[in-house]
Amino acid sequence: MPATRALPTEEAVELVQLTRTLAAKELAPRVADAEADGAFPRDAFRTLGRSGLLGLPFAEEDGGAGQPYEVYLQVLEEVAAVWSSVAVGISVHALSCFPLARFGTAEQRSRWLPDMLGGELLGAYCLSEPHAGSDPAAMLTRAVRDGDAYVLNGAKAWTTHGGHADFYTVMARTSEDRSHGISCFLVPADAPGLSADPPERKMGLTGSATATMRLDDVRVPAGRLIGEEGQGLKIALASLDHGRLGIAAVACGLAQGALDHAVRYARERETFGKPIIEHQGLAFVLADMGAAIESARATTLSAARLKDLGLPFTREASIAKLVATDNAMKVTTDAVQVLGGYGYTRDFPVERYMREAKVMQIFEGTNQIQRMIISRALDRNDGGVLTALGKE
Repeated sequence: MPATRALPTEEAVELVQLTRTLAAKELAPRVADAEADGAFPRDAFRTLGRSGLLGLPFAEEDGGAGQPYEVYLQVLEEVAAVWSSVAVGISVHALSCFPLARFGTAEQRSRWLPDMLGGELLGAYCLSEPHAGSDPAAMLTRAVRDGDAYVLNGAKAWTTHGGHADFYTVMARTSEDRSHGISCFLVPADAPGLSADPPERKMGLTGSATATMRLDDVRVPAGRLIGEEGQGLKIALASLDHGRLGIAAVACGLAQGALDHAVRYARERETFGKPIIEHQGLAFVLADMGAAIESARATTLSAARLKDLGLPFTREASIAKLVATDNAMKVTTDAVQVLGGYGYTRDFPVERYMREAKVMQIFEGTNQIQRMIISRALDRNDGGVLTALGKE
């Protein structure tokens, strides 16, 4: 774990400590078997939700905890250091709740958000399609108005929690307009015509179910339209900014878990009469791993603080996601190297960390997409925004 965390309040300190305790007692004993078996830990989300950890960044009036994003991300990192599948699930659940919390009506928020944020309802986010991953405006899933409802048809790929979620936040095309022809719907899991394909057989995050969702004449009441018709792409892109910060934090936690294990091993394993951590060649590898994690953490929290101040943070979220996930891939690979042959076996968790790190460079927009976002923002840059912290 990090030697020091700079948390803004005593309440935040208590939240992080609560998370460490729950992760150690409720998650750590289960993770190896669940990941080996591909078992989805639905009950873990109820436990975390009832402890108040699923609603941290959401408004108190909606059932959340009203915590700043910099606190939420550090809580998320603590979970990821123990069980990345659960941490990714928390991030995806928050991503699924964000459209309703930000763009929903007061009646919609009061009706659904308390159970979502309390862990009773688990969410999934349906944006990507088999042919439209990095280009969401190319989606083909359609929603056609029919009286007091919309009828949805199409397929949504790579859905985290697919087949296990209680609700699905679905983006669907309501007109041919590329930029303003997509709308956002809150679809209950028991809606007739909604089904999940068999889960994907993934390299890592095997405790996190990922499936294609099929919508065959799924009838959704008009009252489940989130925001205005045609506002869906704007909602999706705003949601992804938040989701990228979540994945950056998960990547930091995953990398930290790998480093912690590598350091423990290096203290215990001896060669030539002394622990291998005392051999300079390996000690420098560990030092570089630690430096990479601290750099990624600082970048992620810097972006979070911009968000908490209400400032633009799209570019910074992409930078954080890029830096943290690339660093996690390097750190987890080095962790395998520190353990040598043992690191390549499933008797030790570092090979799992490495497999889990790979997908972090892919989802919530590949790191190539992040580079496009960053470079375009640099091209538009006019000097940035200045603000004074602590201003009355």
